[in-house]
Amino acid sequence: MTATTEIPGYVAGTWDIDSVHSEIQFTVRHMGVGKSRGRFDGFEGEIVTAADPLESTVTATIDAATISTGNTDRDAHVRTADFLDVEQFPTVTFRSTSIRRDGDDFVIDGDFTLHGVTKQVSLAAELGGFTEDGLLGLSATTTISRTDFGVGSPGGAVVGEKIKVTLDIEAKLRS
Repeated sequence: MTATTEIPGYVAGTWDIDSVHSEIQFTVRHMGVGKSRGRFDGFEGEIVTAADPLESTVTATIDAATISTGNTDRDAHVRTADFLDVEQFPTVTFRSTSIRRDGDDFVIDGDFTLHGVTKQVSLAAELGGFTEDGLLGLSATTTISRTDFGVGSPGGAVVGEKIKVTLDIEAKLRS
């Protein structure tokens, strides 16, 4: 049995991430006790599903200035040089380097660039599936260390060190 027959409805092709029906969210500890959540509203990307799913690729670019935490003052502060420094580093990017199986799910390894620093990250991914009318669904999570990317000051008294990133992606098959 080939890998593609193990994935119902699998379609090889090039898919454009649909930012209207997709979300990139994050969660970080605040003051060591609570959690602050946010999202990025501006992003684009491409998924290329190969005949062998493990040879597929993912690329994505996030407009860092589109951060939204539900508080305009906090958003403005996070955009400054204290954190994301969106004037100097306007985008956050991901480019996959490999895909591997993890039981029924997948791990997407890749180069993640934030704040001008590139590090290898692994996304735990769950394939939602494919529709007959050309949609692909995918969810993924990872946890990064903000100071590994030079974001904010070390210590995390106000903002925690670890940031959980959650992606819920719908992509459309390119014609």
